[in-house]
Amino acid sequence: MSYARVLCVGLVGVTGHLVEVEADLAPGLPGVVISGLPDTALHEARDRVRAAVVNSGQHWPNRRITLNLLPATLPKFGSAFDLAIAVALLGGSGELPLAPLDGVVILGELGLDGTVRPVRGVLPMVAAAARAGVARVIVPAANSAEAAVVPGLRVRGVDTLHRLIAFVRDGAPLIEPPTHVSPPATSGPDLVEVAGQGLGRRALEVAAAGGHHLALIGPPGAGKTMLAERLPSILPELDDDAALEVTALHSIAGLLPAEGGLLRRPPFQAPHHTATIPSIVGGGAGLARPGAISLAHRGVLFLDEAPEFSRAALEALRQPLERGRVLLARSRGGAEYPAQAQLVIAANPCPCANPAGDDRCECPPQARRRYLGRLSGPLLDRIDLQVRLLPMRAAELLEPGTQESSAVVAARVVAARTAAASRWSALGRRLNAEVPGPQLRRPPWQLPASDTAELRARLDSGSLSARGFDRVIRLAWTIADLDGRARPDRHDVGEAIHLRTGEGT
Repeated sequence: MSYARVLCVGLVGVTGHLVEVEADLAPGLPGVVISGLPDTALHEARDRVRAAVVNSGQHWPNRRITLNLLPATLPKFGSAFDLAIAVALLGGSGELPLAPLDGVVILGELGLDGTVRPVRGVLPMVAAAARAGVARVIVPAANSAEAAVVPGLRVRGVDTLHRLIAFVRDGAPLIEPPTHVSPPATSGPDLVEVAGQGLGRRALEVAAAGGHHLALIGPPGAGKTMLAERLPSILPELDDDAALEVTALHSIAGLLPAEGGLLRRPPFQAPHHTATIPSIVGGGAGLARPGAISLAHRGVLFLDEAPEFSRAALEALRQPLERGRVLLARSRGGAEYPAQAQLVIAANPCPCANPAGDDRCECPPQARRRYLGRLSGPLLDRIDLQVRLLPMRAAELLEPGTQESSAVVAARVVAARTAAASRWSALGRRLNAEVPGPQLRRPPWQLPASDTAELRARLDSGSLSARGFDRVIRLAWTIADLDGRARPDRHDVGEAIHLRTGEGT
């Protein structure tokens, strides 16, 4: 036999595609040719596979070897094809009967000594195999816990090429994935630790309940970072679909914990202000990797000292915030990643950042405008809540208060999100922040003119954009949900205007 075929999976972005690895051995000048749009890592597989096969005690066929990856029009990236290539090659040479591997997906990178090393993106690869009807997969032993998360699949691990050969020839057992044990819940930052800042706490709760973006502007020590870091503690745990999406993105980035399992806690990403555009929205050579906004999918992207970020990096967020997805176009094809993250930005009001606040600011008006002007109008227009925090007072900081814990606030957030999901389910939406503006401006959801009079006046005067109008309405619905009312009233709209602009009551 001079031809063999095994199954593997290729990733384009977060989407997996079933790939057939073909091996044909023919008489002629010895050599290895790989076709099917391979990248550099795949071109180098010929040397890795040859060394691994020889060091595993197998004979390397001295023939002309052609390896083809189908479909040939799909770009192939990475080293996850190594193990499948080695098995197909040994099957084509007649050294390995491939009947036990019929319909089995094989993933793994080979070391020169024949060890099978872990690869990134195993979870979305295995999920794609399951969607294609595959029932069995073989993955690196270090990735087996991650692969076992996908239901309906029989997952086995291998640590060496020799073990896989022994399984095919003699039926020797492969490695069972470890029994998944949910990691103990870790106690993260709690809202009870935040002193004072009633307006900031209210804004944080509204942001969590409606999925709104949030800007916190105030002097150093006012609690901006403390509030932002505690937003995930009042967000609900991820459901199965969201957890699978988030875990797949972290798998591609190589950030999954060793114990495997789905990530249930909303992620929190806080890149440094020197972060580049590719690190925030995604990019890189070859296969574009997810950036911070995709790694924060279904969670929080926090930009501390936001005016210190490059203007280009901040502006690059505008489209993902609107669409909830990032499309990274490359000459060899694009990669699309989900990016439904809540953006939270924190900023000082001026360059001097006097802790006493505006009363003792030493900056001239032009310097203040230039500093906050680094946050462009179009970007700020996409941020629903824009809250100015006051300096801390001794009474707030030193006297014991009765601040609510994250658990208490989270219970109200869950109730508000449940009400919103029930209301918008017919529109295919779950959060108030996701509802299209035209829907909110038409019956039966349109608010009475008497309740939106101030809002319409601001739109007519130009102090509020059409996008801002819709975002205030969404905030009003969230405030009503938190207070347990079926529809917003005039007072809810007034509070929404205050949270959006810092004006009004």
